Amino acid sequence: MAIRALNFKMEEADIQDMKNVASVFHMTLTELIKEATKDYVDRMKKDPFYRLTANVQKASAEESAEILEAIEGLTDDDLSISSTERFVV
Repeated sequence: MAIRALNFKMEEADIQDMKNVASVFHMTLTELIKEATKDYVDRMKKDPFYRLTANVQKASAEESAEILEAIEGLTDDDLSISSTERFVV
């Protein structure tokens, strides 16, 4: 997989915090950001909203809000996938 550069802006205090943490753990800032980003994305992929909408990339903000409202009360058991069915529209 190709490696690409990414440029983003952050508060100076947050950057200094990251530098301090990276220094303590003998990591580069890039390594810290990569690891933190991977952990965050992995955690987000476990979120019920993501799990139910990952295949619906083009949902509007209103549709997303409706889906969130519908799943707020669901338990982990409710969210486990028992079967998969595909159909094309």
